[in-house]
Amino acid sequence: MIRVALFLSFFIVSASAQTIVVSQNGPIRTLAAARDAARAQRRSGRTGPITITVRAGTYYLPETLVLEPEDSNTIWEAPHGEHPVISGGRVISGWVKDAGGSWKANAPGPYFHQLFVDGRRATRARTPNYGFFRIDGESSLAKPFELHYRGNDIKKEWTDQSDVEVVAYLAWSDLRMPIEKVDQAAHVATLGSNGNEFNREEDGRYFIENAPDALDAPGEWYLDQDKHVVSYIPVPGEDMERAVVVAPTLEHLVSLEGNPVSGKLVRNVVFRGLTFTYADWGMDAKGYADRQAATPAPAAIEATGAVNFSTDHCTIAHSGGYALFLGRGSKHNSVLGNEIFDMGAGGVKVGEPELRQGDSEQNYGNVIADNHIHDLGLVYAPAVGIWVLQSGENQILHNHVHDLFYTAISVGWTWGYGPNQSKGNLIAFNHLHAIGKDMLSDMGGIYTLGEQPGTAIRNNLVYDISSFTYGGWGIYTDEGSSDILIEDNIVYGCKSAGFHQHYGRDNVVRNNIFAFNREHQLMRTRPEPHNSFTMEGNIIYFDQGNLLGTNWTEGKFTMRHNFYYDTRSSDISFAGKSFAQWQSSGQDQDSMVGDPLFVNAGNYDFRLRSESPALRGGFRQIDMTTVGPRVQAGADSW
Repeated sequence: MIRVALFLSFFIVSASAQTIVVSQNGPIRTLAAARDAARAQRRSGRTGPITITVRAGTYYLPETLVLEPEDSNTIWEAPHGEHPVISGGRVISGWVKDAGGSWKANAPGPYFHQLFVDGRRATRARTPNYGFFRIDGESSLAKPFELHYRGNDIKKEWTDQSDVEVVAYLAWSDLRMPIEKVDQAAHVATLGSNGNEFNREEDGRYFIENAPDALDAPGEWYLDQDKHVVSYIPVPGEDMERAVVVAPTLEHLVSLEGNPVSGKLVRNVVFRGLTFTYADWGMDAKGYADRQAATPAPAAIEATGAVNFSTDHCTIAHSGGYALFLGRGSKHNSVLGNEIFDMGAGGVKVGEPELRQGDSEQNYGNVIADNHIHDLGLVYAPAVGIWVLQSGENQILHNHVHDLFYTAISVGWTWGYGPNQSKGNLIAFNHLHAIGKDMLSDMGGIYTLGEQPGTAIRNNLVYDISSFTYGGWGIYTDEGSSDILIEDNIVYGCKSAGFHQHYGRDNVVRNNIFAFNREHQLMRTRPEPHNSFTMEGNIIYFDQGNLLGTNWTEGKFTMRHNFYYDTRSSDISFAGKSFAQWQSSGQDQDSMVGDPLFVNAGNYDFRLRSESPALRGGFRQIDMTTVGPRVQAGADSW
């Protein structure tokens, strides 16, 4: 009788307040049931928005939660102070210690690629345990990929198992493939698919993952897919009789599925104060070779044809791909105040590689702001923190992105001067650091591609960019980047240069501080018959490396009113010329060489003292006090 009374009172309250409550001990206990209850209300004539309140607890999804156009105008939110968790995983229990010291448990059901022990990402069994094997010579152009290995690094018996994988890092990208054949005499392993002809590297690094004999170190696990048994070696202090072990089984936790062509869109959906966790990754039987930025990676939450969709003060964590993908026909969406971490790939992905011709299918006008995005690329190392492809008029503001192996913010997906829908984007007040971490090459704190009139990169703090070989740049205008304004940024501590333009046209770089970059301060790769960029009113301050790197020939660039200071000497080389010779060539005729008088450059305090000659010369103080999130990010802050 009590259950019936609660059930009736719930429907009386929800009928008047248009609220549906999901609770682990209530009449509606799953997200799918709550969605269906909201659908039933609308089909019976209910109008206006509906709030679905998700109470505390962990909600395991048996399948992806699909939201369609009829699920529009719905707020999914946690009550203040409660922290519901939406999980795509399943608990693995019944662990038994074997004679060899590892623990085993039965794991019937779908194959999985990740394992988490008390919230810590365990290591899929790999060899070598630390570091890498090295390809012998240049990476392969053979089809399929032929890996020339050294010594006995690859074993012929690994071909007997379809899920033993080679993971290789080549320049700015990676490949992951099974081993199809091994020629022991020639020391050649034939992999499952073709490589990428652009991603090549001499003596490239690789490791072997998910071989049974690679299970040999604390924190590693291995899944025998035929026996459905998972093995794990605990780290010191772990109690496997008490530990909560979760295996993700869904690649997508939530999918918003509108139809942009028909105009049937998913509108005005809000996720607020929720935690989304334990989404998996996967690949086909032949594996993949990534082009750039972890293109094969799935997303925990994905949207097609979504308008005014908001993810607000949520947490997305412990997953295998990107956190959030706003895809075809999605516009005017917002990603606000979220924490995204421990991701196999990256944070937020906006737009598609394809150029969409009709407005209905185009992606634009999204806001990604005040998010804390960190510890990324743990499966797909080339993943990006915030990645905008063919999409314009987006605002990327006040985010804190750090600890990843590739670029923090990437905008554009057209190489060269072809059609590009990535125009009018604003990248401002972001705090970006600990990027690259010596793992990959050819990356930047902020990276752009193609012609982007109206795009502005403004008031960002970018530092600590390091690459494996070449290309750890702070702001990197890559192939065809044109008509971009870069101003009021502070960039320091980058391996290769604070600013690098590969090639492009008529970019404006003004009132920035580029400091303490190691190999070069500024780089330009390709001379072209037009003006590459105008660099004006910047402060370049350094204590190692060269001022200018790569190619500064032919004079098709404009340098003026800049301030240069090398703490080692007043005799600075400008691409092999003295300052006087450089000025006589027509560059920097109104620029200065001398100390700009920072408050404390050694402590990275780049405010200028009142007597600074740079201030007298017109440089504007750069205010970094509001860089990064303006609010506490994540579900715990809701």
